Amino acid sequence: MSQNNSAQGGGASGVLLLDKSSGMSSNTALQCVRRLLGRVKGGHTGTLDPLATGLLPICLGEATKFSGGLLEADKTYDAVVHLGTATTTGDAEGEPVFQGNVEGVEERVDEVLHQFRGEIEQMPPMFSALKHHGRPLYEYARRGEDIERRARKVTIYELTVLKRDFPDITLRVRCSKGTYVRSLAHDLGVRLGCGGHLTALRRTGVGSLRITDAASLEALEAMEQSARWSCVRGTDLLLSHLPAIVLPSMDAKAVLQGKVVGTPGAVQDSGHVRLYDEDGSFLGLGMAQGEDRKIIPKRMCSDVRTRQPALA
Repeated sequence: MSQNNSAQGGGASGVLLLDKSSGMSSNTALQCVRRLLGRVKGGHTGTLDPLATGLLPICLGEATKFSGGLLEADKTYDAVVHLGTATTTGDAEGEPVFQGNVEGVEERVDEVLHQFRGEIEQMPPMFSALKHHGRPLYEYARRGEDIERRARKVTIYELTVLKRDFPDITLRVRCSKGTYVRSLAHDLGVRLGCGGHLTALRRTGVGSLRITDAASLEALEAMEQSARWSCVRGTDLLLSHLPAIVLPSMDAKAVLQGKVVGTPGAVQDSGHVRLYDEDGSFLGLGMAQGEDRKIIPKRMCSDVRTRQPALA
């Protein structure tokens, strides 16, 4: 469990888990958080569609150095799919392009969902931020242009029905990076033969991070700035899935200078580790490598003033 970041202002670092509201772009949400925290530098870890709600991790200060893992992490969503109508965009913003008969479809939903579990091929939608010649596909789509796209492999780790209010069904989707839930809703409608589109989407998880630990912009706005900073978690939260290594003080200084050091204790496997000083300060990301498991610094905190207390 990561402790709160006590630092404030332009040099502070950490992670704020934001519960983004509908109708707001990820970048707008980021700028609102930066304003509320005193214009601290920051970035978000993967775009969440404006109509979608839910978990948007915001990395502040040096935490942006360690955000790459979240871009690669699995995502978890609660998605409402309306069966019987397909739209131009795959969601409720689009115009209807097909309306099908839903009679007898409800009994086949579980059988067809099974076909989407595991590794599947998915065609990215035109209304997406995927780039073509440096421009997002949705710009072409808004002009009525259709760009040739290639299907790509994604993995659906979990696909279960949470609620049945036919012709609406609410699904829990845990998937690999690059998965488009609106495409999943469209393709489900195609397989059922009745059409389908996404009407609501809420991201509830990014890797090990959960929406239950997130704060809304409305809640943050109602707080004093010092209280807002109590919502900012330590930078090491981004690496909480990795083994932790505590280094003696001299070795801690060495890795911050880019030097390879010995392992202070047994490390079972080679691989990435999160590194700490004896006082509990987070140092950065290292690699345990070789038979003697030397610690190679990979990405270190550059400003000791922004290092947070350790994860437990």
